[in-house]
Amino acid sequence: MGSLTAVPWIYVVVALSVLLDVFVPVLPSGVLVITAATAAAAGSGAATGSVPDDVPDIVALTLCAATASVLGDLVAYRLAWRGGPRLDRALARSRHLAAAQERLGSALARGGGALVVLARFAPAGRSVVSFGAGASRRSPRDFLPWSALAGLAWAVYSVALGYFGAQWLGATWLATAVSVAALFAAGAAATFLMRRRPA
Repeated sequence: MGSLTAVPWIYVVVALSVLLDVFVPVLPSGVLVITAATAAAAGSGAATGSVPDDVPDIVALTLCAATASVLGDLVAYRLAWRGGPRLDRALARSRHLAAAQERLGSALARGGGALVVLARFAPAGRSVVSFGAGASRRSPRDFLPWSALAGLAWAVYSVALGYFGAQWLGATWLATAVSVAALFAAGAAATFLMRRRPA
């Protein structure tokens, strides 16, 4: 695992993956963050097994993932803001995207920034929220602070899964697999909560 997470390249790979997964939601950014955090736990002596010489720093990894998440959201938000009628037509072609944009606009207007945080954990939720906020021309004050909180929460959660999974199960592929399963479970829960209609 250490050979796959050698610094400084792991920071570059994590940053690019997290930055771009707002545009390509299938990128395995969460898996990369968890794998790097598992290696960081091994390097700190938190897990058993051989300790690689060059492993990621846990704080730097968290800040790298959180910063890339916010920058990706900001790029998507600005692109959608400037997209104008062409983007509106593209969104209108999809009934699901149009409905999601409408719900997002009303939720943000009511101060529902928690939706931005929740969407960060849902598969493709970050994309819908970032593009939707820009396309509906929500104020940056309504979106960016929540995006920053969402990116930090997601990064801390993902890194913690890898780090503590390695503490409990050792720096093995089993620890990574269990941590990734926990990340997917959080995504499924976030998707369920986002789809629920308010009472």
